[in-house]
Amino acid sequence: MTDKNNMVCDLETGLCGPAGEEEMGLIDFSKPTEVISLYYVTDPICSHCWALEPALQRFIAQYGQYFNVKTVMGGLLESWEGFADVSNGISKASDVAGHWREVGEQSRMPIDGSLWIDNPVHSSYPPSRVYKIIQLKSQQLADDFLRKAREAVFVFNQNIADKNVLIELINQMGLEGAEIVKEASGDNAQQLLNEDFALARSLGVRGFPTIIMVNEENKGVKIVGARSFQDYADGLKQVLSKKENLKPDTQPALSAMLKDGRRLFSKEIEVMYDLDKKEVLPFVERELDPEDFERKEILSEMYLQSK
Repeated sequence: MTDKNNMVCDLETGLCGPAGEEEMGLIDFSKPTEVISLYYVTDPICSHCWALEPALQRFIAQYGQYFNVKTVMGGLLESWEGFADVSNGISKASDVAGHWREVGEQSRMPIDGSLWIDNPVHSSYPPSRVYKIIQLKSQQLADDFLRKAREAVFVFNQNIADKNVLIELINQMGLEGAEIVKEASGDNAQQLLNEDFALARSLGVRGFPTIIMVNEENKGVKIVGARSFQDYADGLKQVLSKKENLKPDTQPALSAMLKDGRRLFSKEIEVMYDLDKKEVLPFVERELDPEDFERKEILSEMYLQSK
């Protein structure tokens, strides 16, 4: 996935990319015996992947017992050298700013976008390589990093291709930022990234976000673009052979989601708990101790941050 002419993100499709077992043990019979492989092909600077966060977060929370998630880096932007997409009005980095703002306004996952004018991201490969290095240590830490990187670039207008920004984000996680960024600049990190690109190609993925769910019979469902929570639940039902056993978990408590310095944006709370925007604040006040969180606003959207 190294084609440089693949930066365009389409508002209608919600897609970034080309226009177009044990020998002995206890068994919990309440858990599914069939486990699906879920491949999530994405990129740190994919705006529609950021827009997908609320739906994907709920899908994993309620149906994650049925599948194993493998996050695959897709390589959205290698560099701007030679890039041109005149038909979509993007021929240089600054052209992305307006599109990002549109995605933010439509999805209500806040996006500033002005860094494309002031301090443009030259490549999505540096944060992608960092993700792969952290993934060697822990999948959860890697996912935490990806979330922090997306908040940084979309909401707080930080250039996540800059090594100093990456170091600070990693340090905030209690890891050795300078050491990880140095390792991420080496050949091994690029090889790990190339393996993700090869996997994405073998899955027939050409744009992001793409989610592919594959069952034990090697049959699957591909869902391209940012879709609703129900779309992913319906896709899972299609790929599961034992559809009558499909039972979602209850949504996690808000307090469980908001911990360890985590931020939650209004749209994420709305989607997770089936709320209207006006119902979010009363819900938060019922569910949380005011001593445990801060309520803030950015780009006309409310968000919570644990203390």
